[in-house]
Amino acid sequence: MTATAVLAAALATGTALLTDPHDTGLRASGLHPAGREPSGANGQWVATWTAAPVHAAPDTTRGLAGTTVRNTVHSSTGGDAARITLSNLFGTGALVVDRARVNAHGVTFGGAGKVTVPAGGRVVSDPVTTRIAADSNLVVSFRTLTTGGHITQHPSAFQTSYLVGPRTTWPVDDWRYLTAVDVFSTTAPGTVVAFGDSLTAGSGSTPGANRRWPDLLSDRLRGHWGVANQGISGNRLLSDGRGGIAGTTRFARDALGVTGVRTVIVALGINDAQTASAHLDPQRVVDALRRLTAQGHARGLRVIGVTLTPFEGIGNYTPAREAIRQEVNEQIRAGGVFDAYVDFDAVVRDPAVPQRIRADYDSGDHLHFNDTGYRALADSIDLGLLTGAPKG
Repeated sequence: MTATAVLAAALATGTALLTDPHDTGLRASGLHPAGREPSGANGQWVATWTAAPVHAAPDTTRGLAGTTVRNTVHSSTGGDAARITLSNLFGTGALVVDRARVNAHGVTFGGAGKVTVPAGGRVVSDPVTTRIAADSNLVVSFRTLTTGGHITQHPSAFQTSYLVGPRTTWPVDDWRYLTAVDVFSTTAPGTVVAFGDSLTAGSGSTPGANRRWPDLLSDRLRGHWGVANQGISGNRLLSDGRGGIAGTTRFARDALGVTGVRTVIVALGINDAQTASAHLDPQRVVDALRRLTAQGHARGLRVIGVTLTPFEGIGNYTPAREAIRQEVNEQIRAGGVFDAYVDFDAVVRDPAVPQRIRADYDSGDHLHFNDTGYRALADSIDLGLLTGAPKG
């Protein structure tokens, strides 16, 4: 089969509308149907960019019907066709969009230029033939004819996107409705998912520079793999909160449900430790991490973990919370939690005061890293760990 024939087979795949008003959108069965298997012998769909939906923002004068949303995203791997996923997960009414584009190329949904996404649903577009380069910025735009009552968004994007109204354009630091861009690749074997919190989302990094550690890992992979950043600022492993739905709950959607996923890097638990009540048993954190690994193994995925990094110096630091972090790290290092682990703690801790991060890696708040710190994290990952069979 020629490359042209392979691409034609991929483009023959129709739009998938995934809707259920009573569904939280977290089921593993919510996978992109066209992304489960390669669309032809010489290629497959992989995620080049993702953003986990976090919560609902109220409709405001900056989110009313008629606004064009221009989401700026950054690719990890390239391909010869693209498709987008729009989510109305937190909407209280129907989301209607039209005039969708990836860069200058029009996007359709089931052959139509307009699509309605019910509350709680999401839609995968038709593929559009366009060359997407690895390590490049894309603009995914669409007009919201109705906004579904609430805006499904990913805040704290550290990337400037834009809202375009009838008379004005204004910048925003969130991604609205868009949760994935997939590409049809004849070279990438799959996608590595970075599943984490603000340290994965890139808090403290230079906005617009794509210096989150998953971005820098993608640079090291040179476009040979897709890298999907599913970090959420404030996310906790065990409980819901301002950082969205608990990691144990969203794992099916935000890790197992990513197109082309082959390996998951789990970087969660520090928010559970540094906001813990006095009676939190660190074993609960470890057991939850083991459950995520077991879920990944059930899908044939390799699951890599990272140790929890220091946080002495922030306002809610206590020796008891530090003890939780140390116990979780001790069990991760002992093995039996993940297929393999990366010792982020050892990379960034101050040798003189191991409860603190190094001053030259500190963004200034003693919890998050600057660009240099995120570079150190990305560089510490042995690329050989990303491939291979899971232990389970």
